[in-house]
Amino acid sequence: MRSILKKCTACGRYSLKDVCPNCGRATGSPMPPRYSPEDRYGAYRRKLKRVHELER
Repeated sequence: MRSILKKCTACGRYSLKDVCPNCGRATGSPMPPRYSPEDRYGAYRRKLKRVHELER
């Protein structure tokens, strides 16, 4: 099931439109991606997370 509710990436407000009526930026899905045991990009995400933790 696909949600019609969207969340602004900049200000965090919820809307039904593709563009935020508050700030004019793009909106996206407020839900995280579904979990899959066959995560094809898991290794890349973990590697990226490690790299960003080292930069802090």
